[in-house]
Amino acid sequence: MKKFLALFLSVVLTLSLVGCGGKAEAPKAEGEAVPVKMAFCTWAGYAPAFIGVEKGFFKELGYDVEIVIMEDESAYGAAFVSNSIQALGQVLDRDIIQYEAGAPEQYVCTMDCSTGGDGLIATAEIQTMDDLAGKTVALDKSATSYFLFLQMLADSNITEDQINIVEMSNDAAGEAFIAGQVDAAVTWEPALSNCSQREGGHILLSSADYPKAVIDVLTISTKFLEEHPDAADALSAGWNKSVDYLNANFEEGCEIMAKGLDLSVEDVKAECAGITFYDEAMNKEFNDPAKPENVMEIAQMAADFWVEKGYMKSNDVSGFFAYLTGK
Repeated sequence: MKKFLALFLSVVLTLSLVGCGGKAEAPKAEGEAVPVKMAFCTWAGYAPAFIGVEKGFFKELGYDVEIVIMEDESAYGAAFVSNSIQALGQVLDRDIIQYEAGAPEQYVCTMDCSTGGDGLIATAEIQTMDDLAGKTVALDKSATSYFLFLQMLADSNITEDQINIVEMSNDAAGEAFIAGQVDAAVTWEPALSNCSQREGGHILLSSADYPKAVIDVLTISTKFLEEHPDAADALSAGWNKSVDYLNANFEEGCEIMAKGLDLSVEDVKAECAGITFYDEAMNKEFNDPAKPENVMEIAQMAADFWVEKGYMKSNDVSGFFAYLTGK
Protein backbone atom coordinates (compact mmCIF):
# COMPACT_ATOMS: atom_id res chain seq x y z
CA MET A 1 0.00 0.00 0.00
CA LYS A 2 3.06 2.21 0.05
CA LYS A 3 5.55 3.02 -2.70
CA PHE A 4 6.30 0.39 -5.31
CA LEU A 5 9.50 1.79 -6.79
CA ALA A 6 11.46 1.52 -3.54
CA LEU A 7 10.08 -1.99 -3.11
CA PHE A 8 11.19 -2.99 -6.60
CA LEU A 9 14.71 -1.66 -6.16
CA SER A 10 15.17 -3.26 -2.74
CA VAL A 11 14.06 -6.65 -4.06
CA VAL A 12 16.12 -6.52 -7.24
CA LEU A 13 19.28 -5.41 -5.45
CA THR A 14 19.08 -8.28 -2.95
CA LEU A 15 17.56 -10.94 -5.20
CA SER A 16 18.40 -14.54 -4.40
CA LEU A 17 17.28 -17.91 -5.79
CA VAL A 18 13.61 -18.80 -5.46
CA GLY A 19 12.46 -22.35 -4.72
CA CYS A 20 9.16 -24.18 -4.62
CA GLY A 21 7.33 -25.43 -1.54
CA GLY A 22 5.02 -28.40 -1.14
CA LYS A 23 1.77 -28.83 0.69
CA ALA A 24 1.59 -30.95 3.83
CA GLU A 25 -0.69 -31.72 6.72
CA ALA A 26 -0.64 -29.34 9.70
CA PRO A 27 1.90 -30.51 12.28
CA LYS A 28 1.27 -31.78 15.77
CA ALA A 29 3.07 -30.04 18.61
CA GLU A 30 6.10 -32.23 19.14
CA GLY A 31 9.34 -30.92 20.61
CA GLU A 32 10.44 -27.33 20.46
CA ALA A 33 8.35 -24.92 18.36
CA VAL A 34 10.03 -23.50 15.25
CA PRO A 35 10.59 -19.70 15.39
CA VAL A 36 8.78 -17.65 12.74
CA LYS A 37 8.86 -13.89 12.25
CA MET A 38 5.61 -12.61 10.79
CA ALA A 39 5.50 -8.99 9.60
CA PHE A 40 2.70 -6.58 8.79
CA CYS A 41 1.84 -2.91 9.21
CA THR A 42 -0.48 -1.29 11.72
CA TRP A 43 -3.85 -2.45 10.38
CA ALA A 44 -6.56 -4.32 12.24
CA GLY A 45 -7.07 -6.70 9.33
CA TYR A 46 -3.87 -8.52 10.26
CA ALA A 47 -4.26 -8.21 14.02
CA PRO A 48 -6.03 -11.51 14.83
CA ALA A 49 -2.51 -12.94 14.53
CA PHE A 50 -1.84 -11.33 17.93
CA ILE A 51 -4.66 -13.48 19.31
CA GLY A 52 -3.02 -16.57 17.85
CA VAL A 53 0.24 -15.68 19.58
CA GLU A 54 -1.30 -14.82 22.95
CA LYS A 55 -3.58 -17.85 23.03
CA GLY A 56 -0.86 -20.20 21.81
CA PHE A 57 -2.68 -21.31 18.66
CA PHE A 58 0.42 -21.16 16.47
CA LYS A 59 2.68 -22.71 19.10
CA GLU A 60 0.42 -25.71 19.63
CA LEU A 61 0.78 -26.34 15.89
CA GLY A 62 4.55 -26.35 16.20
CA TYR A 63 5.50 -22.75 15.35
CA ASP A 64 6.56 -19.93 17.67
CA VAL A 65 5.35 -16.80 15.89
CA GLU A 66 6.93 -13.44 16.65
CA ILE A 67 5.07 -10.50 15.13
CA VAL A 68 7.13 -7.65 13.70
CA ILE A 69 5.39 -4.38 12.87
CA MET A 70 6.89 -2.97 9.65
CA GLU A 71 5.31 0.26 8.45
CA ASP A 72 7.62 0.58 5.43
CA GLU A 73 5.99 -1.85 3.05
CA SER A 74 8.61 -1.09 0.40
CA ALA A 75 11.02 -3.17 2.52
CA TYR A 76 8.88 -6.33 2.61
CA GLY A 77 10.34 -8.01 -0.45
CA ALA A 78 13.93 -7.44 0.68
CA ALA A 79 13.02 -8.74 4.15
CA PHE A 80 11.93 -12.03 2.57
CA VAL A 81 15.12 -12.22 0.52
CA SER A 82 17.36 -11.56 3.55
CA ASN A 83 15.33 -13.99 5.71
CA SER A 84 14.57 -11.19 8.17
CA ILE A 85 10.97 -12.41 8.05
CA GLN A 86 9.44 -15.76 7.16
CA ALA A 87 5.78 -14.74 6.87
CA LEU A 88 3.93 -11.59 5.85
CA GLY A 89 0.49 -10.06 5.95
CA GLN A 90 -0.10 -7.67 3.05
CA VAL A 91 -2.60 -6.68 0.38
CA LEU A 92 -2.74 -9.22 -2.46
CA ASP A 93 -1.83 -7.03 -5.42
CA ARG A 94 1.27 -5.71 -3.58
CA ASP A 95 2.39 -9.30 -3.03
CA ILE A 96 1.94 -10.02 -6.73
CA ILE A 97 4.23 -7.10 -7.58
CA GLN A 98 6.82 -8.27 -5.03
CA TYR A 99 6.69 -11.83 -6.29
CA GLU A 100 7.18 -10.79 -9.92
CA ALA A 101 10.14 -8.65 -8.84
CA GLY A 102 11.77 -11.70 -7.26
CA ALA A 103 10.61 -11.91 -3.66
CA PRO A 104 10.63 -15.61 -2.62
CA GLU A 105 7.09 -15.86 -1.24
CA GLN A 106 4.00 -18.00 -1.66
CA TYR A 107 0.35 -17.52 -0.83
CA VAL A 108 -0.88 -19.30 2.32
CA CYS A 109 -4.41 -18.01 2.99
CA THR A 110 -6.57 -14.91 2.87
CA MET A 111 -6.68 -12.92 6.09
CA ASP A 112 -9.39 -10.36 5.37
CA CYS A 113 -10.95 -8.11 2.81
CA SER A 114 -11.82 -4.46 3.15
CA THR A 115 -15.59 -4.05 3.13
CA GLY A 116 -15.80 -0.35 3.86
CA GLY A 117 -12.37 0.37 5.31
CA ASP A 118 -11.11 2.02 2.09
CA GLY A 119 -12.96 4.44 -0.11
CA LEU A 120 -13.41 7.64 -2.09
CA ILE A 121 -14.43 10.77 -0.19
CA ALA A 122 -15.72 13.86 -1.96
CA THR A 123 -17.27 17.29 -1.58
CA ALA A 124 -21.02 17.85 -1.48
CA GLU A 125 -21.33 18.76 -5.17
CA ILE A 126 -19.78 15.43 -6.20
CA GLN A 127 -22.57 12.87 -6.01
CA THR A 128 -21.51 10.45 -8.76
CA MET A 129 -18.24 9.37 -10.34
CA ASP A 130 -19.20 11.39 -13.43
CA ASP A 131 -19.10 14.53 -11.28
CA LEU A 132 -15.34 14.06 -10.89
CA ALA A 133 -14.76 15.38 -14.41
CA GLY A 134 -12.47 18.41 -14.11
CA LYS A 135 -12.00 17.86 -10.37
CA THR A 136 -8.83 17.22 -8.36
CA VAL A 137 -8.48 13.80 -6.74
CA ALA A 138 -5.71 12.86 -4.31
CA LEU A 139 -4.54 9.22 -4.35
CA ASP A 140 -1.51 6.98 -4.38
CA LYS A 141 -0.95 5.69 -7.92
CA SER A 142 1.50 3.04 -6.75
CA ALA A 143 -0.90 1.53 -4.24
CA THR A 144 -4.04 -0.57 -4.07
CA SER A 145 -6.02 2.66 -3.73
CA TYR A 146 -5.37 3.30 -7.43
CA PHE A 147 -6.51 -0.24 -8.26
CA LEU A 148 -9.73 0.42 -6.31
CA PHE A 149 -10.25 3.85 -7.86
CA LEU A 150 -9.95 2.61 -11.44
CA GLN A 151 -12.52 -0.08 -10.76
CA MET A 152 -14.87 2.65 -9.58
CA LEU A 153 -14.02 4.73 -12.63
CA ALA A 154 -14.74 1.80 -14.95
CA ASP A 155 -18.37 1.97 -13.85
CA SER A 156 -18.68 5.65 -14.82
CA ASN A 157 -18.99 7.57 -18.06
CA ILE A 158 -15.69 9.43 -17.72
CA THR A 159 -12.04 8.47 -18.10
CA GLU A 160 -8.93 9.04 -16.01
CA ASP A 161 -7.61 11.78 -18.28
CA GLN A 162 -10.67 13.89 -17.47
CA ILE A 163 -9.58 14.05 -13.82
CA ASN A 164 -6.71 15.97 -12.25
CA ILE A 165 -4.95 13.36 -10.09
CA VAL A 166 -2.55 14.51 -7.39
CA GLU A 167 -0.32 11.74 -6.09
CA MET A 168 0.20 11.32 -2.35
CA SER A 169 -0.10 8.62 0.28
CA ASN A 170 -3.50 7.42 1.49
CA ASP A 171 -3.09 9.17 4.85
CA ALA A 172 -1.95 12.42 3.24
CA ALA A 173 -4.81 12.23 0.71
CA GLY A 174 -7.39 12.05 3.48
CA GLU A 175 -5.75 14.91 5.34
CA ALA A 176 -5.59 17.03 2.17
CA PHE A 177 -9.29 16.50 1.56
CA ILE A 178 -10.31 17.44 5.10
CA ALA A 179 -8.07 20.53 4.85
CA GLY A 180 -9.93 21.62 1.70
CA GLN A 181 -6.96 21.21 -0.63
CA VAL A 182 -8.56 18.72 -3.06
CA ASP A 183 -12.06 17.93 -4.28
CA ALA A 184 -11.87 14.21 -3.54
CA ALA A 185 -9.47 11.60 -2.18
CA VAL A 186 -8.99 7.86 -2.10
CA THR A 187 -8.11 7.03 1.49
CA TRP A 188 -8.85 4.75 4.44
CA GLU A 189 -9.77 4.96 8.10
CA PRO A 190 -9.80 7.16 10.05
CA ALA A 191 -10.07 9.72 7.25
CA LEU A 192 -13.15 7.99 5.84
CA SER A 193 -15.10 8.45 9.06
CA ASN A 194 -13.64 11.93 9.58
CA CYS A 195 -14.43 13.26 6.09
CA SER A 196 -17.52 15.08 7.39
CA GLN A 197 -15.17 17.36 9.33
CA ARG A 198 -15.10 19.23 6.04
CA GLU A 199 -18.52 20.73 5.37
CA GLY A 200 -20.35 18.56 2.85
CA GLY A 201 -17.66 15.87 2.95
CA HIS A 202 -19.06 12.39 2.38
CA ILE A 203 -18.08 8.89 1.28
CA LEU A 204 -18.92 8.60 -2.40
CA LEU A 205 -17.98 4.92 -2.78
CA SER A 206 -16.07 2.46 -0.62
CA SER A 207 -14.62 -1.02 -0.67
CA ALA A 208 -18.04 -2.17 0.55
CA ASP A 209 -19.14 -1.55 -3.06
CA TYR A 210 -16.07 -3.44 -4.38
CA PRO A 211 -15.50 -6.09 -1.70
CA LYS A 212 -12.72 -8.02 -3.46
CA ALA A 213 -10.65 -5.06 -4.59
CA VAL A 214 -8.65 -4.82 -1.35
CA ILE A 215 -7.75 -8.29 -0.06
CA ASP A 216 -5.11 -8.97 2.59
CA VAL A 217 -3.31 -12.29 2.43
CA LEU A 218 -0.75 -14.25 4.42
CA THR A 219 2.35 -15.34 2.52
CA ILE A 220 5.34 -17.45 3.53
CA SER A 221 8.99 -17.55 2.54
CA THR A 222 9.59 -20.18 -0.15
CA LYS A 223 12.94 -21.09 1.42
CA PHE A 224 11.37 -21.47 4.88
CA LEU A 225 8.62 -23.62 3.40
CA GLU A 226 11.22 -25.88 1.76
CA GLU A 227 12.84 -26.37 5.16
CA HIS A 228 9.51 -26.76 7.00
CA PRO A 229 6.93 -28.23 4.57
CA ASP A 230 4.16 -28.17 7.19
CA ALA A 231 4.63 -24.48 8.08
CA ALA A 232 2.02 -23.07 5.66
CA ASP A 233 -0.68 -25.43 6.91
CA ALA A 234 0.23 -24.59 10.50
CA LEU A 235 0.09 -20.82 9.97
CA SER A 236 -3.17 -21.13 8.06
CA ALA A 237 -4.72 -23.26 10.82
CA GLY A 238 -3.45 -20.86 13.48
CA TRP A 239 -4.95 -17.92 11.63
CA ASN A 240 -8.31 -19.67 11.33
CA LYS A 241 -8.33 -20.42 15.06
CA SER A 242 -7.53 -16.76 15.77
CA VAL A 243 -10.43 -15.53 13.66
CA ASP A 244 -12.78 -18.04 15.31
CA TYR A 245 -11.69 -16.76 18.71
CA LEU A 246 -12.24 -13.14 17.66
CA ASN A 247 -15.71 -13.93 16.36
CA ALA A 248 -16.64 -15.68 19.62
CA ASN A 249 -14.91 -13.19 21.95
CA PHE A 250 -15.00 -9.87 20.13
CA GLU A 251 -14.40 -7.58 23.10
CA GLU A 252 -11.42 -9.52 24.42
CA GLY A 253 -10.13 -10.08 20.91
CA CYS A 254 -10.15 -6.34 20.18
CA GLU A 255 -8.30 -5.67 23.43
CA ILE A 256 -5.58 -8.14 22.43
CA MET A 257 -5.34 -6.67 18.93
CA ALA A 258 -5.27 -3.09 20.23
CA LYS A 259 -2.44 -3.95 22.60
CA GLY A 260 -0.46 -5.57 19.79
CA LEU A 261 -1.00 -2.67 17.38
CA ASP A 262 -0.49 -0.03 20.09
CA LEU A 263 -3.87 1.50 19.26
CA SER A 264 -6.93 2.22 21.35
CA VAL A 265 -9.62 -0.42 21.53
CA GLU A 266 -12.03 2.12 20.04
CA ASP A 267 -9.78 2.64 17.00
CA VAL A 268 -9.49 -1.11 16.45
CA LYS A 269 -13.24 -1.57 16.68
CA ALA A 270 -13.75 1.27 14.19
CA GLU A 271 -11.37 -0.40 11.73
CA CYS A 272 -13.02 -3.79 12.25
CA ALA A 273 -16.35 -2.29 11.19
CA GLY A 274 -14.99 -2.06 7.65
CA ILE A 275 -13.25 -5.45 7.61
CA THR A 276 -14.44 -8.98 6.85
CA PHE A 277 -12.11 -11.53 8.43
CA TYR A 278 -11.67 -14.78 6.51
CA ASP A 279 -12.09 -17.99 8.50
CA GLU A 280 -11.53 -21.58 7.40
CA ALA A 281 -14.83 -21.93 5.53
CA MET A 282 -14.39 -18.64 3.68
CA ASN A 283 -10.83 -19.54 2.73
CA LYS A 284 -11.91 -22.94 1.48
CA GLU A 285 -14.43 -21.35 -0.87
CA PHE A 286 -12.17 -18.46 -1.93
CA ASN A 287 -9.27 -20.83 -2.67
CA ASP A 288 -11.39 -23.10 -4.85
CA PRO A 289 -10.44 -22.50 -8.51
CA ALA A 290 -13.88 -23.76 -9.56
CA LYS A 291 -15.59 -20.88 -7.73
CA PRO A 292 -16.16 -17.55 -9.48
CA GLU A 293 -13.95 -14.65 -8.33
CA ASN A 294 -11.60 -17.01 -6.46
CA VAL A 295 -8.27 -15.78 -5.09
CA MET A 296 -6.29 -16.89 -8.16
CA GLU A 297 -8.71 -15.13 -10.49
CA ILE A 298 -8.47 -11.92 -8.43
CA ALA A 299 -4.67 -12.17 -8.38
CA GLN A 300 -4.59 -12.62 -12.15
CA MET A 301 -6.79 -9.57 -12.59
CA ALA A 302 -4.39 -7.58 -10.39
CA ALA A 303 -1.36 -8.87 -12.32
CA ASP A 304 -2.93 -7.93 -15.65
CA PHE A 305 -3.72 -4.49 -14.27
CA TRP A 306 -0.19 -3.77 -13.02
CA VAL A 307 1.40 -5.09 -16.22
CA GLU A 308 -0.81 -2.70 -18.18
CA LYS A 309 0.26 0.16 -15.89
CA GLY A 310 3.93 -0.71 -16.33
CA TYR A 311 4.69 -1.81 -12.77
CA MET A 312 5.22 -5.46 -13.78
CA LYS A 313 6.70 -7.14 -16.83
CA SER A 314 5.03 -10.55 -16.52
CA ASN A 315 1.51 -11.43 -15.44
CA ASP A 316 2.36 -15.07 -14.63
CA VAL A 317 1.35 -15.62 -10.99
CA SER A 318 1.16 -19.41 -11.06
CA GLY A 319 4.28 -19.87 -8.94
CA PHE A 320 2.88 -17.56 -6.27
CA PHE A 321 0.17 -20.18 -5.68
CA ALA A 322 2.48 -23.23 -5.72
CA TYR A 323 1.63 -24.15 -2.13
CA LEU A 324 -2.10 -23.85 -2.76
CA THR A 325 -2.11 -25.82 -6.00
CA GLY A 326 0.61 -28.30 -5.03
CA LYS A 327 2.58 -27.50 -8.19
